[in-house]
Amino acid sequence: MPNWFLGKIRYQQPIDEATVGTRNEEFLKQKTVTEAYLVDAVSYTDAEARLYQEIAANTPDFEITDISRMKLADVFFSEEGGDTWYKVKAMFITDDEKTGKQKKSPSLMLVNAETPKQAYERVEHSLRTALDPFEITDVNTTKILDIFPFNEEEQRNLRPLNEVAEREPEAV
Repeated sequence: MPNWFLGKIRYQQPIDEATVGTRNEEFLKQKTVTEAYLVDAVSYTDAEARLYQEIAANTPDFEITDISRMKLADVFFSEEGGDTWYKVKAMFITDDEKTGKQKKSPSLMLVNAETPKQAYERVEHSLRTALDPFEITDVNTTKILDIFPFNEEEQRNLRPLNEVAEREPEAV
């Protein structure tokens, strides 16, 4: 099961407009930009390292301002579109055998879509095979720009010892 961490970064971005100073020097105005990214990582340290690895190529001078764990039941990514990430809350309804009453358990999911309606429909479609009945109660826009899931290529240091011994010469 993935461990999701929400990382926030901050950097200075130049504004296109240049102002002329008192000595006819051009000064570039800059604005502070804050962005949020979701990272699948093992720990806070791993999340920080992955953020530096993923973001450093596009944004050379940035600082990580916050990393927090985000409890998500699932992340639904659709290639068909939607740059906006929505946080969808679904309530799964189960019967409590002791009290005989219905119990509602919340579950948070993330989905990319173009509109809140499309996000609702994608989650509803993905959960159609769920055993317990559910109702989607909330669909909210997030500020997450991109998601970096854990992929198999990153397991390069997690090989069986016999493979490592075959590839690397023995130390004398």
